[in-house]
Amino acid sequence: MPAMNEPRRKRGAERTSNRGPAPIPQLPTRRVTNPYPPMALLAPDQIDAIHQASMHILENFGIEVMSPRALSLFERAGAVVDHASANVRIDRGMVDEALKTTRSSYTLTPRNPANTIHLGGNTINFTLVAGPPNVHDMERGRRAGNLRDYADLTRLAQHFNCVHMLGNQVCAPVELPANSRHLDTYFTNLTLTDKSFHVSAIGRGRALDGVEMMAIARGLTLDQLRDDPGIATIISVNSPRRFDEMMAEGLMTMAEFGQSVAVTPFTLMGAMSPVTLAGALAQQNAEALFGVVLTQLVRPGAPVMYGAFTSNVDMKSGAPAFGTPENTKANIASGQLARRYGLPYRTTPGSASNVADAQGAYETLMALWGAVLGHGNLVYHAAGWQEGGLTASFEKLIIDVEMIQHMMEFLRPIVVDEAELAVEALGAVPTGGHFFGEPHTLERYATAFYQPMLSNWQNFEAWQEAGGLDTTARATRLWKKALEDYVEPAMDIAVREALEAYVARRKEAIGQGEP
Repeated sequence: MPAMNEPRRKRGAERTSNRGPAPIPQLPTRRVTNPYPPMALLAPDQIDAIHQASMHILENFGIEVMSPRALSLFERAGAVVDHASANVRIDRGMVDEALKTTRSSYTLTPRNPANTIHLGGNTINFTLVAGPPNVHDMERGRRAGNLRDYADLTRLAQHFNCVHMLGNQVCAPVELPANSRHLDTYFTNLTLTDKSFHVSAIGRGRALDGVEMMAIARGLTLDQLRDDPGIATIISVNSPRRFDEMMAEGLMTMAEFGQSVAVTPFTLMGAMSPVTLAGALAQQNAEALFGVVLTQLVRPGAPVMYGAFTSNVDMKSGAPAFGTPENTKANIASGQLARRYGLPYRTTPGSASNVADAQGAYETLMALWGAVLGHGNLVYHAAGWQEGGLTASFEKLIIDVEMIQHMMEFLRPIVVDEAELAVEALGAVPTGGHFFGEPHTLERYATAFYQPMLSNWQNFEAWQEAGGLDTTARATRLWKKALEDYVEPAMDIAVREALEAYVARRKEAIGQGEP
């Protein structure tokens, strides 16, 4: 595989330098780290107060678990289980024991090891938007999700280096049967990209199909993949305090086969959680820790992340809001909680805007700052999220890629050494002079500053003469150009045929039933 990737790496270098046939400048593939201290919105005593409130919730109120198998696991471990109501109460001792076997960091290896994902520590990764039922671009408008658009959005994820990972179904291909479309999307992910991706955890079958197909793509047995994970999933808790059967089964399957799980309560303040940020964080924390415990009951050491998705609603309409000050503070505070428990941290930027406009950009960037300042390790839905997550947008994807690249460059530490201090250059330029022709400048001008792919820095007359395109219109041109320049990653024909055979076999087995 690595040898097959050589031509793509060369072409990527041409794109990055903007000297080849593809003029879109982008940052090279790299592991992004956050070198700055995490922001602490909450004092230690406040973090402890949230923890104590969460323990009270788990010990006295409990969590509803709609999976008989999960109920049995908790009961055998010593939890208080009421089978009539499916309520499970666990004590802080069980939480502490589970946290002893979790990992503070781990990796996900896709079929191209060069795109390995590092989760934990100071590493930060950005993913494609996941789950919208709709898709939109400025030329074709808003429409139902479909496999053709799904494939194009997946190609864009492969093309842009700053998108490290794919989410679960960038848009739902609704023209395909709901019980087997996950097989088509997994196949698309594995053939059109060589990056890791999230699988659907709606039940055991969909999760296991993702495990099996990644094993085929990497040429591994399930036992080998168990010790060297390659995929992940998001377990969305039905807040307040409910794990439905399908989510619980998906979580247990992923943990059983050693694949990454991000337990993520959906706590919208004023709707699914208390209207106060402290109350919402206490509920989020209790639900997340409950899911973490379940992964470790299935398999001690199973890779698991602390997931956070706390925002607020518009109290006038009840509609979800994202990129708000409260959402941003929750992103930062949740990072503090994740670090308290020594867990990798999944967070999300987002926007409620219905179009790829200024609102969409400033709300997303507001929440993105919260994710970065909170030291998120997996920034989910980072590229393409629109309309509160109901639509995957081609233009928004481009705008988000630009914002991600800005953030990546911001995270580069400032170098202070003899060459960078430029004292000789300062002495060589007379007072009132300029540095344009100074050798120190000429040696560095091509790489001194981040080169945007979307921003326009022309003066008004030049910009108007060039067509006067605003950001969204320029984004349309860029996603179309990126699709033209996309290079499909090579895959051994035998591997592709094995994946095709697996998909065909599973579709026949599923039939009209559930996987």
